Amino acid sequence: MSDSLWKQGQQLELEITDLTDTGDGLGRDQQRVVFVADTVPGDRIIARLLHVKRQYATAKLEKLLTPSPQRIRPACIVADKCGGCQWQHIDYDAQLTTKQNLVVQALEHIGGFSQPPVNSILPSPSLLNYRNKATYPLSRSSTGQVRAGYYQKGSHRLINLNQCPVQDENLDPFLANIKQDIQDQGWSIYNERQHQGIIRHLSVRIGRLTGEILLTLVATRPLPRLEEQAETWLQQYPQLVGVCLNINPNQTNVIFGDKTHCVKGQGFLREEFAGLTFHLTPETFFQVNTEAAETVLKVIQQQLNLQGDEIIIDAYCGIGTLTLPIAKQVQLLASSREKNSQKQVIGIEVQPSAIQQAYQNAWLNGIDNVTFETGTVQKVLSRFSLKPDIILLDPPRKGCDRQVLESLLKLQPTQIVYMSCKPATLARDLKILCENGFYHLTQVQPIDFFPQTPHVECVAFLEAKG
Repeated sequence: MSDSLWKQGQQLELEITDLTDTGDGLGRDQQRVVFVADTVPGDRIIARLLHVKRQYATAKLEKLLTPSPQRIRPACIVADKCGGCQWQHIDYDAQLTTKQNLVVQALEHIGGFSQPPVNSILPSPSLLNYRNKATYPLSRSSTGQVRAGYYQKGSHRLINLNQCPVQDENLDPFLANIKQDIQDQGWSIYNERQHQGIIRHLSVRIGRLTGEILLTLVATRPLPRLEEQAETWLQQYPQLVGVCLNINPNQTNVIFGDKTHCVKGQGFLREEFAGLTFHLTPETFFQVNTEAAETVLKVIQQQLNLQGDEIIIDAYCGIGTLTLPIAKQVQLLASSREKNSQKQVIGIEVQPSAIQQAYQNAWLNGIDNVTFETGTVQKVLSRFSLKPDIILLDPPRKGCDRQVLESLLKLQPTQIVYMSCKPATLARDLKILCENGFYHLTQVQPIDFFPQTPHVECVAFLEAKG
């Protein structure tokens, strides 16, 4: 088929051969690529072109001619509509194979690594019911009913849910019941287009090992009769330990505003992680797959082979999820070998509230060999004079700023451990760290934190040469 015949609205017969890091299937029409959502490698389909470019196009699945052997029935009845997860229709082994390949391809094509040392991906301990937190936008139906759910992919059309198979099943009762209680209270629902209404989001999180649940409403202003309703909720749900209200009056797509207060109960839940106790507030960043996070922590601890006398920096430390278990390990090793463990682990975090929680969590667990620095990683590292033995990196999806990587090359720690949720930015940053020949990439361990989605977590290990 010639380029001139490739037009918007045209139908093509395609075989899907691969999956992309955005979750779409990939097929080819001669030398041109077509991206089709909701497809599986091995599918034979009819696709209708939506957006046409010179060498590629996006398309919609019109008809499934021959299903792939890797295609399965989704666990969720609205999986084909909801944008919460894209891969429920794909066999889990095929999901893992694709994620493994995405990591290898990023390291080869972006990082420039020939035959990168990528280990076999570690599966998630749970394929469903693994999420310990869910935050749902709210809306009203055409008949005035309160709805909560996720937006359909590529739209602002809310898909109403009463349960979700990827979240902890203990959170399901809250979804349907709280919507009804909001309906009965007559509280208005925020309309983002008109910037009118009060309640914006419903957020619930659970301690996977403690079972404690925290419920938070995000609203533009205080709600009448909320204290009475919160008291009812606490009596109705034994696992519920607190009801919070977050105020976000801004015209923004950021979920949480700056102010949160506890309406009834306590403003945090307890979670047990790696043998330690953590307090988690509504806004706290904590990995949504607790068990997978413990798996990656064990991988890091095994590879570091700590002796108890190391100086360790944990950049982007948050509330100390990685910092504190490693500091505890150093503390125990130092005690058993009579080594001074004071101030051997340093966490860096830009958010003062997270630093405050990190110190509180350190105190809760009797960990006194850790300090935390508030500020951007690049600024704190630039003024750091003591050479660290190990630096842990866990940046956001955009990866590390160039100044951070330059500071690492100046400090020259013996080991760098880089945890990443985006293979492309990981590969880009590893290339910079290794291109001068000072660091050597020893291994990359992919871990599946997010079954039923295209997201994949990695932890890369680098050692100084010589």
